[in-house]
Amino acid sequence: MQPLTAAYPSRIKIILAMAFVVACWGYSPTGINIGLQAYDPGHLALLRFLLASAFMAVVAAFRGISLPNLRDLPLLFGLGFFAVSLHHVALNFGQQGVSAGASSVLAQSTPLFSTLLARFVLKDRVSVWRWSCVFLGLIGVVIVVAGDRGVGSIDAHGLLILLAAVSWSFYFALQKHHSGRYDGLTLVCYTVWSGTVLLLVYWPGLAAQVLNAPLHVQMAVLALGVFPSALAYLAWAFVLAHIDLTRATMTLYLVPPTAMGIASLALGERPTVMIVVGGVVVLVSVLALNLERRPLVNPVAGV
Repeated sequence: MQPLTAAYPSRIKIILAMAFVVACWGYSPTGINIGLQAYDPGHLALLRFLLASAFMAVVAAFRGISLPNLRDLPLLFGLGFFAVSLHHVALNFGQQGVSAGASSVLAQSTPLFSTLLARFVLKDRVSVWRWSCVFLGLIGVVIVVAGDRGVGSIDAHGLLILLAAVSWSFYFALQKHHSGRYDGLTLVCYTVWSGTVLLLVYWPGLAAQVLNAPLHVQMAVLALGVFPSALAYLAWAFVLAHIDLTRATMTLYLVPPTAMGIASLALGERPTVMIVVGGVVVLVSVLALNLERRPLVNPVAGV
């Protein structure tokens, strides 16, 4: 496979790529909200990644990727399950009862669960600093969930968004331990494709929903499949190829405010004071985790 670029790109190109990623992943909660107007959560996830898979197939045909080793198929399907199938089905079901703005904040809690995963599953040592960040972040999560629909309306939808964040934690743990086997584009392609195969359980009834969905919903889902699910990952790989991980991931703290802005314009959502306060608490805790000298995993959130 050829490198993403032949020469080091200009700073402007890197900044534009980072801005593109933030805009794409900021759009995702709004796109999901619109898609759920005509699609069931499972059908929406499948259609989104059928589109993304087709797009990635075109990219792979032009760029060229290596064939997977047969012994890696369980790993690739594991990556697809956690990054695509479980993550996006849980996200879609959760967002039926959670606003787009609150969803974007809760999705940024992935590094908090990565720390818990490191301690209780991978048996890694976790510093007092990390435990403090996790405790602070979970307080922020409670504030966001309570502030979204009111304390009396707390239900399983917020927990499903958190399940999506936990799913991404497992994905990053697997990716971290096996990333040396394939280059970034190859790993993304096989993750998307394997996850899409697992989503085929939702195939029955999809055609009827596609035929009945209004045009504005179809356009929103098309944008979901092409931009947050495909192009943003390619742009993110480009960014990571040219600047260090810590600097790159700092820009992802712009995703929740961007998501809130897009939801405000497209959906008329107005985040409550509690969502804003809780969002700040979550992002500060995640930022503090990333400022530690040796971060556990890539803290990208689920989109």
